[in-house]
Amino acid sequence: MEMNQYLEVFIEESKEHLQACNEKLLELEKNPTDLSIVNDIFRSAHTLKGMSATMGYEDLASLTHQMENVLDAIRNEKLSVSAEILDVVFASVDDLEEMVFSIAEGGDGKKDVSKVVEMLKKIENGEAVAEESSPSNEVTLSQSIQDYDDYENAVIQQSKEQGFSAFELTITLREDCLLKAARVFMVFEILEQAGEVIKSVPSVDQLEEEKFDHQFTVAIVTKDSSEDIQNKVMKVSEIDSVNVQPIVVAEKNMKQAHEETSQQELTVAEEEVVKHVQAKEQVKTATKQVAATSTKTIRVNIERLDILMNLFEELVIDRGRLEQISKDLNNNELNETVERMSRISGDLQNIILNMRMVPVETVFNRFPRMIRQLAKDLNKKINLEIIGAETELDRTVIDEIGDPLVHLLRNAIDHGVEMPDVRVKNGKSEEGNVVLRAYHSGNHVFIEIEDDGAGISRDRVLKKALDRGVVTEQVASTLTDKQVYELIFSSGFSTADQISDISGRGVGLDVVKSTIESLGGTVSVDAQEGKGSLFSIQLPLTLSIISVMLVELRKEKYAIPLSSIIETAVIKKDEILQAHNQKVIDFRGKIVPLVFLSEIFEVPEESENEDFVSLIIVRKGDKMAALVVDSFIGQQEIVLKSLGNYLNSVFAISGATILGDGQVALIVDCNSLIK
Repeated sequence: MEMNQYLEVFIEESKEHLQACNEKLLELEKNPTDLSIVNDIFRSAHTLKGMSATMGYEDLASLTHQMENVLDAIRNEKLSVSAEILDVVFASVDDLEEMVFSIAEGGDGKKDVSKVVEMLKKIENGEAVAEESSPSNEVTLSQSIQDYDDYENAVIQQSKEQGFSAFELTITLREDCLLKAARVFMVFEILEQAGEVIKSVPSVDQLEEEKFDHQFTVAIVTKDSSEDIQNKVMKVSEIDSVNVQPIVVAEKNMKQAHEETSQQELTVAEEEVVKHVQAKEQVKTATKQVAATSTKTIRVNIERLDILMNLFEELVIDRGRLEQISKDLNNNELNETVERMSRISGDLQNIILNMRMVPVETVFNRFPRMIRQLAKDLNKKINLEIIGAETELDRTVIDEIGDPLVHLLRNAIDHGVEMPDVRVKNGKSEEGNVVLRAYHSGNHVFIEIEDDGAGISRDRVLKKALDRGVVTEQVASTLTDKQVYELIFSSGFSTADQISDISGRGVGLDVVKSTIESLGGTVSVDAQEGKGSLFSIQLPLTLSIISVMLVELRKEKYAIPLSSIIETAVIKKDEILQAHNQKVIDFRGKIVPLVFLSEIFEVPEESENEDFVSLIIVRKGDKMAALVVDSFIGQQEIVLKSLGNYLNSVFAISGATILGDGQVALIVDCNSLIK
């Protein structure tokens, strides 16, 4: 069977199951007696084992099987959850993740996991279960079902009366089959879909523990024919043969059963099993009928969505052009058609953008496990609280935001949260709190990392900044606390007394800042010495299609993102005030500085209207500015295009767009203009 077509699905689902294992193991660590959590982990491991075996990744399936044995012992209360056991299981999940990522990168998924497997076996054998591992329990080749007890005979007879068939399948695995339990699992999956398994020799437990040679026998009640059953089972790889025989119930057995068993109890038992088999048949039929109308989920490669997005961007440009032509010609029929097309393309745009949106949970999910390990390495106690994990971001942004967040979290734990004894001396609890928070605001998503640690020392930051020549003494004396804290984003800046692996070996937060700014976002920090710090990241919801206000400067057109705009205004020139050599206005009781875009972008001077000034009030965080323009053109959705490598450092310009009339308009980066 060709498996390459299923590889992408296997990788994605494996990552999901491993993530689920990590999350549930963290829960289990807090609630070691909750066996329902162990069952959840066991199910994820069991599914992963079956998938890995199907795809032929034997090392992956083998390690998962060994981990599954330990989990099975815990859920059957043969073992108790302890920190030592959890550490080994966590290590197993780490190895499994490495193997899956190796496969995702085109590798073979092989890894030497003998050490972890040996530790898992020691844990499994730590209890008094010698009788299970003794050779006498091994089931020899060719063992089959000799006879059925009264209950099983009654079930078979009753099923036949209801129109079902009963078969005995003797399945032989190939001599070179490595993961016998995995093949057994796959066979049982097929048989349980086809009908009801009523008995197996060896027992299911022995089969799962591979306590058999290469052959096992299963009794099944089904509506499928013997040929269908045989063909279905033979599709499983590494199976040598499948022998299907009908089950004949002896009359004396039936008579004896009725004599020795209460008729009422037997009938109830028979009916329950038969009802169960019938219910399966009804569900299968109903599923076929509903399949056409039920909601389905498919996995789509992100590259296909990128291509779809690029095509739609071209459509948006042409839509703008059509709208402009329609406006110029002023033809009613054309106007109606263009308006309808604009509405439909607007709906299409929303669908495409929503298809690309992914919850930040996909990034946040890996952090609890990372925090647990860091806390152990640093001998600290950390409580991580995640808020707003359901907040959605464009997939492109999601792919890039993981590393900066890892760096900020490591920074918070290594430099922010103090050692337990220091916290107690300072009147805090031993356990440090780190909050990872995400939320929507306008066309942006904000991600915040807050801790209740030592905060940031203004004096240490300033001293380091002066030593490195980041600021002069004259400038340093004028900086506010927040401006001083922002200096930690300077290139190569670090206040750590010792370089450590945890916080990135002296690599400063400038890398974090540059990555976030490359995504069209910003990062800021605020802190209180001795109380904690707050890092805030602002990111655009999507990177390609944005709503803007088109404005005119002399004969040039510029686009200002609506997400930055608070208000537009036209004021009299005599309302402009002067303060500290800066022109300002009084905007709703706040003093807001004026920014003349014609000066910033060196637009040639022309005669001006002496009486009125057109303003766009923009905001960045809690700071505002009033951009002075010649006139407003109106709102429009535009496609953001990069200026390319040669023009990547143009001040206050984040990109360009093609307008409906074919002109190019530059997109203003308002954040660069607000000081």
